[in-house]
Amino acid sequence: MARSWNMYNRERSLPYQPGQKAAFKVSRSKIELFKQCPRCFWLDVRLKITRPSSPPFNINKAIDELFKKEFDSYRAKAEPHPLMVEFGVKAVPFTHEQLDTWRETFTGVVAVHEPTNLHVFGAVDDIWVNDDGELIVVDYKATAKDREVSINSEWQISYKRQMEVYQWLLRQNGFQVQDTGYFVYTNGRMDLDAFNDKVEFRTKVIPYRAKDDWVEPTLRQMKECMESDEMPPIGTAAMGGPCDFCTYARQRTELTLKALQSRG
Repeated sequence: MARSWNMYNRERSLPYQPGQKAAFKVSRSKIELFKQCPRCFWLDVRLKITRPSSPPFNINKAIDELFKKEFDSYRAKAEPHPLMVEFGVKAVPFTHEQLDTWRETFTGVVAVHEPTNLHVFGAVDDIWVNDDGELIVVDYKATAKDREVSINSEWQISYKRQMEVYQWLLRQNGFQVQDTGYFVYTNGRMDLDAFNDKVEFRTKVIPYRAKDDWVEPTLRQMKECMESDEMPPIGTAAMGGPCDFCTYARQRTELTLKALQSRG
């Protein structure tokens, strides 16, 4: 097992070689990276120069795991979770022999896009199924703010694209998928008088009518970008304006060159 895992890691670490015959793995997050900034994407897949990673959100991870256990208990009974009943979702948690694999970060739901030979994968949080046998993509989100949660902010386009990639992947595997997915969005309460070793949450189930028709054209654009030896221009950040990472890297390089020139 250790040997196969190490081989997998080495395979993942190799940069893309233009014209290569082997399928190249791109995660859901790599698709999002391309949508945000083709330049950052190109540097990542061609030169393995990655964006600086943010600190892990371990509390969010814990909430995700607890949500999964909670919904799994209703999955075992083939009954709707009380949140599904409260928010009028006519479905039950979906049972499938590959569900655990679909939830794993480095495996997920997989589809090879034949026109580009890209091995696309993404790990879902949960899947429900309605009375018509259509699968419903579900994503868990957690935060702490002093107002109601929603998915209406401009920066949350990444949440929506995430769900749409999962829908596309399941459809590529032959499943019927409902256009409307759901965000199980929980909010840590800040209006209480004390901590007392616990945080109380309020949870909403927010519907989102998704459209995955952008995924395939984007994969073709990604492949064209990967094949090019020319670095793309700086992309656009999620909130508008130039990519912060590219801008920082360019300014840092300019400052370094100026410093070297002054010493010379």
